[in-house]
Amino acid sequence: MAVTDFIAAIELGSTHITGIAGKKNADGSIQILAYANTPSSDCIKKGAIFNLDKTTQVLVSIIQKLEEDLQASIKKVYVGIGGQSIRSTRNNVTKQLGEETKISQALIESLMESNREISLIDQEIVASARPFYTHHNSLNMDMVLRIETELYLKRLIVGGMDRVYEVGRIFRNEGMDPKHNPEFTTIELYQAFTDFHGMMDLVEELYKRLALKICGSLVIPYQGKQIDMSHWERLTMVEAVKKYSGVDFNDWKSDEDAIAAAKEHHVELPEVPTKGAILAEFFDAFVEDKLIQPTFIYDYPVEISPLAKRKPDDPAFTERFEYFIDCTEYGNAFSELNDPIDQKGRFERQVAERKAIEPDCKAQVDYDYVNALEYGLPPTGGLGFGVDRLVMLLTDSASIRDVLLFPTMRPESN
Repeated sequence: MAVTDFIAAIELGSTHITGIAGKKNADGSIQILAYANTPSSDCIKKGAIFNLDKTTQVLVSIIQKLEEDLQASIKKVYVGIGGQSIRSTRNNVTKQLGEETKISQALIESLMESNREISLIDQEIVASARPFYTHHNSLNMDMVLRIETELYLKRLIVGGMDRVYEVGRIFRNEGMDPKHNPEFTTIELYQAFTDFHGMMDLVEELYKRLALKICGSLVIPYQGKQIDMSHWERLTMVEAVKKYSGVDFNDWKSDEDAIAAAKEHHVELPEVPTKGAILAEFFDAFVEDKLIQPTFIYDYPVEISPLAKRKPDDPAFTERFEYFIDCTEYGNAFSELNDPIDQKGRFERQVAERKAIEPDCKAQVDYDYVNALEYGLPPTGGLGFGVDRLVMLLTDSASIRDVLLFPTMRPESN
């Protein structure tokens, strides 16, 4: 079997390839050996092996070293592989490394160009999502894998670092679908002496810069749609719900009115059915799937925003926004709550409500963070967004598994 035949067989998906091996020679060159039903010394080519599976269902990524100019060219290899799940399990490492590295580098450069100072930390924090639990043997204490980077970054603002951000790995013990993976990467950033309006401006500037840098245009293709990054609509949650459902929050005089409206419109009631929480359910039911083009939704109910500052003219709502593209939430931001009394009350109410619903849950109030607020958190704007979801958008990828090197997958035996 000649080398050219071997390359052709791989590209055609031949199942005759039953093994691959390789070694680095003394002179620094790299050899790759692939064999069919019987080993053949003809099947030798300079290159590098990234993945190896000695079965007929084998996916291998090869970088083929050219003898003349030593320039690498990526060779995608799929042999006997069928189905998205298997392709995600044994993914094309070289292709994804190129795309995700390029976009991650552009993200960092864009933040630096906006004069955001970097401060990287690696700390455990506790928030409202369901965590993964583990145990620290030396200290003999239970711990959780972090589900946010927020509270420790804000401690740094308290300590005098006016602008901080972290590219952090997050772990959430929740559902899996094309837009969610239990392990993912976020960027959270905090800037003193600004508010959620400043964060809106930052998001718009950042996404426009990335679209131009990665895609070469402010209008980018995503799953058959043309997304225009040059225009961002801004609506309050009350305005959006009224626009798309016809229901006006201001007509509700009590929680009972909101419950009646939810039943009338077949909207699922939240665990604690208050006016604000029901408004958010109306948003999920009637609005989110209409938001194709970039849209900021702001002024969120205080019931679902435990860390956001209340609006001075309407304390039932907070200075918070989320932004949506192609019916998907891409990030969350707000003017940070810096009143320690209000923050303590919200934390304690949140934990009490959770334990009333789930008595055995391990939720607890972070009194250490409340103590930090008592030293003084300046007016601060904060923003968090998922890097993987942004990479999906900029690479026109339908599933988060397409942009993760090693996505969480069910065992093949299942």
